[in-house]
Amino acid sequence: MLRRYGPKFVVLVVLISLLIGGIGTSAAQGQVTIRFFHKWPEPEHMDYYNWVIEEFEKAYPNIKIEMEAVADEPYKDKIRVVMASGDVPDIFFSWAGEFSWKFARAGRALPLDEYVYGTDWENDLIMSATVPYQWDGKLYGLPMRINAKFMVYNKEHFEKYGLSAPTTWDEFLAVCATLKENKVIPIAFGNEFPWASSHYVGDFNAKLVPGDVIAADYLLQGEADTLFTHPGYVEALARFKLLNDEGYFNEGANALQHSLARASFIAGRAGMFYMELEEFQQVADQMGADAFGFFPFPSGTGGEGDQNLLTGAPDGFMVSAETKHPEEAITFLRFMLSPERGAEYVRMLGIPSAVAGAVNEETALPIVVAGVEAINQASGMALWLDTDIDIRIVEVYLPGMQALLTGSESPESIMAKVHEAAVKIQAELAQEG
Repeated sequence: MLRRYGPKFVVLVVLISLLIGGIGTSAAQGQVTIRFFHKWPEPEHMDYYNWVIEEFEKAYPNIKIEMEAVADEPYKDKIRVVMASGDVPDIFFSWAGEFSWKFARAGRALPLDEYVYGTDWENDLIMSATVPYQWDGKLYGLPMRINAKFMVYNKEHFEKYGLSAPTTWDEFLAVCATLKENKVIPIAFGNEFPWASSHYVGDFNAKLVPGDVIAADYLLQGEADTLFTHPGYVEALARFKLLNDEGYFNEGANALQHSLARASFIAGRAGMFYMELEEFQQVADQMGADAFGFFPFPSGTGGEGDQNLLTGAPDGFMVSAETKHPEEAITFLRFMLSPERGAEYVRMLGIPSAVAGAVNEETALPIVVAGVEAINQASGMALWLDTDIDIRIVEVYLPGMQALLTGSESPESIMAKVHEAAVKIQAELAQEG
């Protein structure tokens, strides 16, 4: 058909086609894809992130967000595989403390200081929640939410047996004994994944061991022969063991998931449950916001640590140092960690956001607001033990906690193995220079 119009027309058509193709190619090249990897695949969380992404892509049509999510335990393994492969997502979730610091030390995370400090964004974030993401004077992560662990209690059981929120370790044990005497499981506990026991032991450690000793041990910066040898570590495990030996935990804790233990508490079978603030909304939805109360776990009475600490940490995101699109990655994070999205995060999920002012009487239940106030009144946060120490020590420590509940390990034997592992790892790090 084209031949009837002659060669000049053919050339013109070809030029126009090339021009149109070039325009299409340029448009495609202007599209940026940001890979976003996190640990919340649950439907309610995905609803929130899908909403954020949809709103973001409307506002920034040249940026596409490609999201992947896997659950808590699998995430720990997958992020290590991803890092080893070199195919690192532009934005990835990381727990605060040592879990994030190892990425900073290895040069795998982008320093974020210039994007935050001295900008309007600094006013939008709870800046104290950024501290656990700082390493060697630089900021490597941004907090998405704040969280802490509290002992919650069934008000009906406490009223029935004349109990009140304990403020010392001895008072806590007395509450446990009363509940047990009245055929109520004192504490619902699921330890199939032993991060649950590490939250107990980490809280004991923080309150039984001096803070400077913990810092030196956790960071492997102390003298080799003193690493993890303070008697408070053994006492921490002994107190944890006592709760099990006295029958204050439900039977078969090592075979029970945390979520099933929570369900037992909600059903009224247990008097107490050691629970994260982010779980308050879920429990309130199922048993009523007025059916339970909370108190800081008085785990370390008589210890050398800080009794006003709370176990917990912010959760947040890091940006890959290898990203080809740092500006676009930061643009997405700033969009997500804005007052509007922070407030909606609290409304949709009932989880405290790290955005300043996001948790208030309009967005959250009174008990959640009270939990945030308790965090603000605490002297500081003892970060989650399983993400605050070297993973190679975690792999010794946590199985030991499970073995402690079965009676196959003692507090002394566990800490001897932890000490041995710490000394070995410290020497290896020194050789690596």
